[in-house]
Amino acid sequence: MSGFRSLSSGLRALQPAAFGADPSGERLARIRRSPHFKDGVFQNPGGPARTRPSGSTLDFAKVFFDKEERPRRAPAGTVPVHPTTLADLAAPPASGLRLTWMGHSSVLAEIDGRRVLFDPVWGERCSPFSFAGPKRLHPVPLPLAALGPVDVVVISHDHYDHLDLPTIKALAGTDTLFAVPLGVGAHLEHWGVSADRLRELDWHEATKIGGLTLTATPARHFCGRGLRNTQHTLWASWVVEGEDHRIYHSGDTGYFDGFEEIGAQHGPFDATMIQIGAYSDFWPDIHMTPEEGMRAHLDLQGGTGGVMLPIHWATFNLATHAWTDPGEGTLAAARAAGARAALPRPGEPFEPTAETFPDQPWWRDVALAPAAGWRPPVEPATKAKADTESDDSRGAVEGGEAPEAIPAG
Repeated sequence: MSGFRSLSSGLRALQPAAFGADPSGERLARIRRSPHFKDGVFQNPGGPARTRPSGSTLDFAKVFFDKEERPRRAPAGTVPVHPTTLADLAAPPASGLRLTWMGHSSVLAEIDGRRVLFDPVWGERCSPFSFAGPKRLHPVPLPLAALGPVDVVVISHDHYDHLDLPTIKALAGTDTLFAVPLGVGAHLEHWGVSADRLRELDWHEATKIGGLTLTATPARHFCGRGLRNTQHTLWASWVVEGEDHRIYHSGDTGYFDGFEEIGAQHGPFDATMIQIGAYSDFWPDIHMTPEEGMRAHLDLQGGTGGVMLPIHWATFNLATHAWTDPGEGTLAAARAAGARAALPRPGEPFEPTAETFPDQPWWRDVALAPAAGWRPPVEPATKAKADTESDDSRGAVEGGEAPEAIPAG
């Protein structure tokens, strides 16, 4: 048996650092005591979720290698990134709340005098390797070092497009704190973050940092970075409450009826950041379509209040749909619901409680148009809000068809 242990230890030594580390010791004991951990794995709300593509490999290959659709999965031109500068972020938000979407699920939230950075990914690829894996469709809006001090970094789960080794190592050299789901702290300690800077939470647990209350809330997803998916690290959505504002970040999740409960306990929110990209009929349990994302936003709000910021799209090609479909789908879903959706370019700061916010389909100028053409031009938020009732009476997709390749989920 000692020979097998030596072989196992040798294989672990050869693993990329990006694989992180498995929980052990008291951390593992705490995981095993969690009410959400059963039969050796964390359990999803709403019952088991398929964490591997359904259907046959051949069926998936036919979709993935389709010659007509593949060109639509990447921009046809240069994505118009807003060149975020210190000047953009130097003055405090007039309303006390400002969000800056950095691409994918990375968002800087300035809330009631504090700065929260969600799922920061500044790496070129979301992969354990620098030479392979999904590559950025656009550059980061500004260097990480130019972002300025951050009070807390919030991680939703340990997948590569949410927990990025180069980014965490850079942040390890600062004095920021980290709020992470149960078990994820093992990765961060392995990469140089000291244990006293970690706030590691199970679902429904909360921590206070600098006047903010951060609560880990349920999500329907899974975990894993290495060759084995042990399901020993938790995934979460997050609620951040300040003195005057409340925001919600979904992380990655399939739709489930728990959104309404989260909203009842912690909402309504001034803004929700909702995953609406990288969905597929091959994995419907773990990622939401834009329609499902809007439904989650409405559940969380108990109505159409607040602003929804779509996240998890336009930065990495992680599914077979066109890269523009999440944006187009969000436009349609917001219009149909009479809700407000912010659509900033990557790096474009906005204040969710202001009268106006970015709501134009910037991606259309750098994308191949769908066969049916783009939807009618989108009206500015202030006018669209006033015209919602008359627009709804005329139909949600006046003058056009639904964009292609958006499954019903």
